[in-house]
Amino acid sequence: MALTNELLNTVLRHAGQEVSRKEFLSLAGRGLAVGVAATTLASCQSGTPDAKAADATPTTGTPASEVEATTYTAPGGQKVPSSEAVSPPAKVPADASKPIELEAWKSDVDPKSGPVPTPLPPDKRVGYALVGLGHLTLEELLPAFGECKKSKPVALVSGSPEKLKKVAAQYGIKPESCYSYQDYEKLKDNPEVHAIYIVLPNSLHAEYVIRGAKTGKHILCEKPMANSARECELMIDACKKANVKLMVAYRIQYEPYNRQVRQMIRDAKFGKVKYIQTQNSQSSANPDHWRHKKALAGGGALPDIGLYCLNTSRFVLGTEPTEVFAYSHSTPGNPLFKEVEEMMSWQMRFPDGVIVNCITHYNTHDSRFYRVNAERGWLHLDNAYAYQGQRLQTSHAEGKVKIQNQITLPTKNQFAAEMDHFSECILENKQPHTPGEEGLQDHRIMEAIYQSAREGRPVKLTAVKGPDAFRGPEPKEA
Repeated sequence: MALTNELLNTVLRHAGQEVSRKEFLSLAGRGLAVGVAATTLASCQSGTPDAKAADATPTTGTPASEVEATTYTAPGGQKVPSSEAVSPPAKVPADASKPIELEAWKSDVDPKSGPVPTPLPPDKRVGYALVGLGHLTLEELLPAFGECKKSKPVALVSGSPEKLKKVAAQYGIKPESCYSYQDYEKLKDNPEVHAIYIVLPNSLHAEYVIRGAKTGKHILCEKPMANSARECELMIDACKKANVKLMVAYRIQYEPYNRQVRQMIRDAKFGKVKYIQTQNSQSSANPDHWRHKKALAGGGALPDIGLYCLNTSRFVLGTEPTEVFAYSHSTPGNPLFKEVEEMMSWQMRFPDGVIVNCITHYNTHDSRFYRVNAERGWLHLDNAYAYQGQRLQTSHAEGKVKIQNQITLPTKNQFAAEMDHFSECILENKQPHTPGEEGLQDHRIMEAIYQSAREGRPVKLTAVKGPDAFRGPEPKEA
């Protein structure tokens, strides 16, 4: 029946017959309908299909004007209006990586819908081993795989057998694909694992990236990349020697609102940028957490959350700072800040006179925003560094009128976006947008910020020429 309907649809479209599908079938019968349809199609074709025709996107489905109204009789004899079950017209590309184009129904007065999801079949997706089952993995990363199109979790590494067993059962991961930290190198023998995602305290990043590279698996590492620039250099070298890809999980660079701000800056939407104000603050309460131990975290507010102010500023501007000047403070006697800084405030000077003022704090109510101040207007992104809830506002003047707008974009899980980008890099053998060199540059700048805070003076940075000097190719837009 499906074949008959499909052929009839084609016949009716091409031949222009003024006859319903029901009438045609009642007159010709199913078998005859197939034969007539084939004959009619042959007569409608002119010549032999060429290569272009073979590559054309086939159109399927039935226009609403051709759908016949019918009546459905329920088991109790009640009759309800119905219609023949048909599929709306759609363009279905032969390429599995391209989305189906559904029949348009909205006008251009409202925002356009994004393309329909086009996930790879499960057996074609990149398999990830997640190393560490803490807050980020359990609260964000594993749930985000449900929104991934090119990535899937296939293995877990943890020091807790209880967590391993429970999480593996929840996400359908085989018991034999659960490893302890001592068994980490056995990932080499698991053919389902193509990439390793390091989600451990900062002090463990270097070791597990280097050990992971020896397994021949590609490496995605959480930010900050390590505890020092020297560790970053060793991590980059290890991955190059092993011929595996290394990417730092700068999720902001894959988040739609931050990318929108970047594009508006690059397009000079409100003219030349003059200065940026940026803040990332939150409150912590557990002095025994690894983030408050310098040996494990490398520092306090700066490398943990202040890094977002630093990296995002570099990302949206596309240039590198030439000088930093910083001030640090920790409340005396507060057990949270015996080893790491409570607050870091710093200024970065960029080429062409652009100044970026940053502040990060570990002991205030959360506040995550930045404002880009340009010649003819400003852009303000609230919740800029949060996992969700971004709000982008702009302001400019037109004559006597001051115009303030709020820009709303389709939601996208930024963790899914960054993982799918890395999977895309593996599948297409290309450099990640945020490679190890991007993380190394942040560590060099953070070390200069700490030096400036200690010495109470500005610190010059090595000049870097060219836009986006440490980034790879742009991620594909979904």
